[in-house]
Amino acid sequence: MKRCRAGPSKAALHPSLRKESMETVGIIGAGEVGSQLARAAIAAGYRVVIANSRGPETLSDLIAELGPNARAATAAEAALSGDFVIIAVPLKLANDMPVAELAGKIVLDTNNYMAWRDGNFAVIDSGEKTVHELRQEQLPTSKVAKAFSLIQAPNLFVLGNPADPHARHALPVSSNYPEAVELVTRLHDQFGFDTVDNSPLSESWRSGPGQPSWKAAFAHQTKSELEANLAKAVKLSVQAGDAR
Repeated sequence: MKRCRAGPSKAALHPSLRKESMETVGIIGAGEVGSQLARAAIAAGYRVVIANSRGPETLSDLIAELGPNARAATAAEAALSGDFVIIAVPLKLANDMPVAELAGKIVLDTNNYMAWRDGNFAVIDSGEKTVHELRQEQLPTSKVAKAFSLIQAPNLFVLGNPADPHARHALPVSSNYPEAVELVTRLHDQFGFDTVDNSPLSESWRSGPGQPSWKAAFAHQTKSELEANLAKAVKLSVQAGDAR
């Protein structure tokens, strides 16, 4: 999958979608997904504080590209700085996220469970829990939402259509918290996407690897098409899936 570095400037966004006040998005994970979400957030009028596992000093090129509304930090600093936080790294069974710094915040988890990459998690393979329910358990004082997990990172700027609500690609959101769903719906709108609420987190497997919605995600998928594909989902014994 080719990395897409370019994105629309804030001026290119539909006027009704530009933010009047500037919120800060904390992003934990600066790979393809995290860095592309940073570009999209800055284009929509947000500040970004972004972290990776190697240290802020390794992000100088990305920060130079993102401009004055971005800075690099540690994961704990990104979590503490964000009005809300995006986690763009896979879940580990032994929690590696800053629980205290994320307390009380909405946390958007972009992760997909990939057994070939992550190893087999028996509780997920059995269908007992979803990967995002595990993330919620690891962050008990946060409000977790599954978001931006059904789109390849470069397609944030390919499929997004802020100006024409009748031609929008749709993305799902799952959460146990209505306020988290509301936030993701707002972000989708600002980035140029429709939203389908696939809550609660126990239903988030419907948009996982191997499901009809996943297979359709690489082309245009309208809101009604996404709703139909989510309804057609069949619970798999192992949600291994394909690479993103």
